[in-house]
Amino acid sequence: MVRFSRNAIGTLFVGGALTLTLGALAYPSMLGLSTVASAQDRVITQTPWGPLTEGDRDFVVKVRAAGLWEYPVGQMGLQKGTSKEVLTASQHLVDGHANLDTTCRKIAPMLNLTLPNVASPQQVGFVNQLNADAKGTQFDSDFANILRVTHGSIFNTVAKIRSTTKNSLVRQLADQANNTVLDHITVMEKTGMVNFDQALFTQTTPPKLPDDQLTPPAPQAGEPMVVLTPRPDTTETPVTLPPSQ
Repeated sequence: MVRFSRNAIGTLFVGGALTLTLGALAYPSMLGLSTVASAQDRVITQTPWGPLTEGDRDFVVKVRAAGLWEYPVGQMGLQKGTSKEVLTASQHLVDGHANLDTTCRKIAPMLNLTLPNVASPQQVGFVNQLNADAKGTQFDSDFANILRVTHGSIFNTVAKIRSTTKNSLVRQLADQANNTVLDHITVMEKTGMVNFDQALFTQTTPPKLPDDQLTPPAPQAGEPMVVLTPRPDTTETPVTLPPSQ
């Protein structure tokens, strides 16, 4: 097994790797983590599908931001992966996040939310690290371990949103995200390259990163929305959502 060093990933990983520091309804402003953590249950608007809290809003943006880096990493894996298991995992990344992205783009206008078009700087760092790897076992190992840690970090967040949200659209997204994240954890583990001791250590003792490294930038005015296109042979089925009101 080729292992990436703890020092190399320490600057990239952070507990709750997809945790974003978000504020305003239309598009979040930069807030400190402690401030956001204490206000996650604050209702910011009433919608036909139930109240929308700060935590609900942040979750929708997290799912979108996750796709903005994991989808291209999945495409990268299809080109650079050298084992059948890594190629399968790459297909699952592309399919799962294209489907989640469809849901995010459908419910965002229904909830009056603005979605990012670029992942957070931390997440872009993951992409850059994997892009710098040459095709071979080093890429396969970094791919499996980075994606296993990030999905493991977000898994509890998905469960918490699913168990607490009163908004039916967010609940549907959480159901879908739960299935997708668990699937992605599973396919990463099936590569046989996950260093479980290191993954657990990274998830439970993360380095602290500045807030601006964890927040995706707001889209520019008039900027076309990035669409994560499903593969032609995708096995994912889009979620059926209620009509907008």
